[in-house]
Amino acid sequence: MGPYFLRIRPWRLPPAHLPMAFSPAFSAPVAALVYGPSSRGADTLLADFARDLLAQGRRLHGLVQHEIVPRGGGRPQRQLSDLRSGRLYGLSQDLGPGSRACSLDPGALAAASHVLRAALQARAELVIVNRFGAIEAAGGGFAQEMLALMSEGIPLVTVVSAVLLPDWRRFTGQAGLELPVARAPLQAWFEQLANGYAAAGQPDAAT
Repeated sequence: MGPYFLRIRPWRLPPAHLPMAFSPAFSAPVAALVYGPSSRGADTLLADFARDLLAQGRRLHGLVQHEIVPRGGGRPQRQLSDLRSGRLYGLSQDLGPGSRACSLDPGALAAASHVLRAALQARAELVIVNRFGAIEAAGGGFAQEMLALMSEGIPLVTVVSAVLLPDWRRFTGQAGLELPVARAPLQAWFEQLANGYAAAGQPDAAT
């Protein structure tokens, strides 16, 4: 079985709690913020959203991405931040001037992946994954951790380029909701999840 196939435990919100934009039979509480030519704004949006949910006492886990511009100029350096501990993981590695190879540090990705595995063990109320990118589309990066979370029905939101939407749809088995990079629809999606669990007598994602 290749990386594009996902067997998801059936999950549904009660129909009365579904907004009109939702499919009435989507099978996993998974969403993606979809961006076009630039992902500008998506990382800040997720970071602000996460901060607000944590302040409310929500059991939120995951990783958000930041770009640090070197003081002397040059290519921005990418970092991941653990939402619960604040630990930083430097994603960018220096491959030398003129290099066009992938600059992601596989060691940092492997180290950061434990954050998502911990979220699975904790039965998080919501997990934020910084990206579904080309590496995940090929079955690497955080793909296995994301599949594990989705297969257990744990709510997950990530960021996806419009170019990778066909890969994302295969990866999720067409089960994911696609949202614009905006706070209102993201907030509405999460509130529908919370309301659905409450209506079913479930306080959170732990079933």
